[in-house]
Amino acid sequence: MIYDKIENLETYAGLSEGIREGLAYLKQMSPETPVGVYEISPRARAIVSEYVTKPVNEKGFEAHREYIDIQYLLAGEEQIACQPLEYLKETTAYDPAKDILFLADTGLVPAQRLPIGNGCFAILFPQDGHMPCLSLREPVKVRKVVVKVKMK
Repeated sequence: MIYDKIENLETYAGLSEGIREGLAYLKQMSPETPVGVYEISPRARAIVSEYVTKPVNEKGFEAHREYIDIQYLLAGEEQIACQPLEYLKETTAYDPAKDILFLADTGLVPAQRLPIGNGCFAILFPQDGHMPCLSLREPVKVRKVVVKVKMK
């Protein structure tokens, strides 16, 4: 997992070509970017969504095997709970068509909570269980972009 400010994007451009493309794409986005899916390259796509954050994400943690997530808020604020997969237990089997599995916290160690918004982003890898869409203080409407970067 990587957590940083948007002004430091160039620090991570060397991780992979797909991550570089995704980070470069983030720079051109604004709060006015319409909701939708944007193909960046054969390795990366951006998904812009709008929703209201919530105190608890009833789906629990999620993880992906084929894609890295770059999560960034265009408007609003939320927090993402993060936990290494070894501290989570699977609750819903992996769905390869959607590249997602759902997990629950085992309570062995506390999850990290990352405030996203105000220029902060997170890069989440397959070993990073994450629970997005959580209210930071109270439920608020957000506009979020998730860049999905193909692992291979």
